[in-house]
Amino acid sequence: MLVGGEWVGARSGATRPLVDPGTEKVVAELPFGDAEDARAALDAASDAFPAWARKTAYERAAVLERAADLIAARTDAYARRTSEESGKPLAQAKGEWAGAPAYLRTAADQARHLGGRWIPARAPGRRIDVTYAPLGVVGVITAWNFPVYNVNRSVSSALAAGCTVVVRPSEYTPRSAFDYAQALVDAGVPAGVVNVVHGEPGPMAQAMLADPRCRKLSFTGSTRVGKLLLEGSARTVKRLALELGGNAPVLVFPDCDVEAVARAGVTARLRNAGQVCIAPQRFLVHASVVDAFTRATVAAVRREVVGHGLERASTVGPLINAAQRDRVEQIVAASAGMGARVLAGGGRCGARGYFFEPTVLDAVPPDAPALREEIFGPVLPIVPFETEAEALALANDTDYGLAAYVFTRDLTRAMTVSEGLAFGMVGINDWYPVTAEAPFGGMKQSGMGRESGLEGVHEYVDAKTRYFGGIA
Repeated sequence: MLVGGEWVGARSGATRPLVDPGTEKVVAELPFGDAEDARAALDAASDAFPAWARKTAYERAAVLERAADLIAARTDAYARRTSEESGKPLAQAKGEWAGAPAYLRTAADQARHLGGRWIPARAPGRRIDVTYAPLGVVGVITAWNFPVYNVNRSVSSALAAGCTVVVRPSEYTPRSAFDYAQALVDAGVPAGVVNVVHGEPGPMAQAMLADPRCRKLSFTGSTRVGKLLLEGSARTVKRLALELGGNAPVLVFPDCDVEAVARAGVTARLRNAGQVCIAPQRFLVHASVVDAFTRATVAAVRREVVGHGLERASTVGPLINAAQRDRVEQIVAASAGMGARVLAGGGRCGARGYFFEPTVLDAVPPDAPALREEIFGPVLPIVPFETEAEALALANDTDYGLAAYVFTRDLTRAMTVSEGLAFGMVGINDWYPVTAEAPFGGMKQSGMGRESGLEGVHEYVDAKTRYFGGIA
């Protein structure tokens, strides 16, 4: 673990095996700490904060730019470790690392332009301005599905704004966070500015919640845990950024290239074996084209290759662990038991590893778990609709509000439907509504706050208003 600029073991001496989800074999024994380690990291981050905050935006940006260059040069080596611990195909792991420099560079650029403003005063002899001050220490708790991206989008903005960080990555994918932190260390980030602790999630989160020096907690994970953190944050009135679950609808209208949308939708849905918060999940297709869409979807799914992430031919890797595989299996079985038809896939596969077949469902009842829950697996339920109003009602009938998708050639429809969708991000003829330059975040029970872009950097500062009187 990285604490105060040093790579150390857990204070208790405890370790935890890291398992390759594609083979179920142990690939490493890693330090596994507890609240004591988190508190040590918080101490280091607090000690490092004043000096880091005093650095100019240009000095902080230079460190982030150097880290971006190092990550770009190390992408191939880092990606193999990410693929091994997360299960995602190597090409997808490379893509995740290859995208990381853009977030560092964009955050650096935003910091250089994070100026204040003068406010015209009503009274003569008075001046008013607004400046921005970094929050302080930030805790970052991330999920395993994007072990680089989830860490980077928070840490890059926090560091750019002048904050210091304590990162607790998922116990299933910690080495990706270690590699990311090493790049920052090699780029010249001072000791204690970036800390990464690996250990018990509950005690470490509680240590962050209880410490008033930790001014913000950025969390990526389940809605259930997000609600617990929201309750716990009241103790110290801590700022939160919560990126929680998703249940993204895809509205497919008859004026689009239905077969092309189906093929691309399969690729988007099966990315990281469906373990993507913004992954398209509920395919709502106009009744006039639903048969053609379904045939194209089934054909595309059957061309996918399920296998270990490091095997060149693999396009779909394993799920992260046995519990997740079993959960997906239960969702499919329960939905089928309620009347849904399994058109492709439907069960686990492979002698070893946590693999599940890419699965297509239709005739799915409205209350089936394949429509109501976040599946987080390679399952594509298809539901027909008749009217635009019906499509919007179906799409918005969820507690989640992270991402949604619309496919149509009609500009008026694209505008009105996207305005009617209660989701934080909407892709219109676009499967990947995420970039370093734009804010990322959801509505309703998909969370609060925004990461990335100008809005992301503003989440890590306090606005300070100054009033100068008696100026002749």
